[in-house]
Amino acid sequence: MNHCLPPPGYRFFPTEEELVSFYLPNKLEARRDDLHRVIPVVNVYQHEPWHLPMEAGELCKGDTEQWFFFVPKQEKEVHGGRPSRTTSSGYWKATGSPTYVYSSNDKVIGVKKTMVFYHGKSSTSKKTKWKMNEYRAIKEEPDSTNTCFIPKLQHELSLCRIYVVSGCVRAFDRRPTGLGTYEIGASSSLSS
Repeated sequence: MNHCLPPPGYRFFPTEEELVSFYLPNKLEARRDDLHRVIPVVNVYQHEPWHLPMEAGELCKGDTEQWFFFVPKQEKEVHGGRPSRTTSSGYWKATGSPTYVYSSNDKVIGVKKTMVFYHGKSSTSKKTKWKMNEYRAIKEEPDSTNTCFIPKLQHELSLCRIYVVSGCVRAFDRRPTGLGTYEIGASSSLSS
């Protein structure tokens, strides 16, 4: 079977808005069966970060900066527990507070959590240059009276961007103009 490879110079470089408003909902709702060519389903916690580029979708295999994966909910999470973010050689640790992802019309459409990979056991671990942005989509559901919609975080599947810190600002690091970083705290209106 002849797979169509991207032309020279092609790069898959989606914005956060595209990741959360197109790719993630289409996968969650099974509307597109071709997304695996760009973003495969991989439990990233079963792989060392430096092995993940080899697991990338066929249209992103040659990328040297970033790799994308749909990550299924872990069995622990299904039963209300916290996900395990350990690999055989280290662990992913959340850094900072989760932030909202905005659409181009300033609507909150998702949540982003940033993590750093630490090599070794927690007492003797060393921070690496491997980072991950974990995105979860928000879906508005009607309340019990059907008079308003309540934003609900979707946990069934997340979309992860894995990359190595390069020391320069990339397009996906920039925030939309006019929007500050709003950290999600106890006053958040999102239900989980």
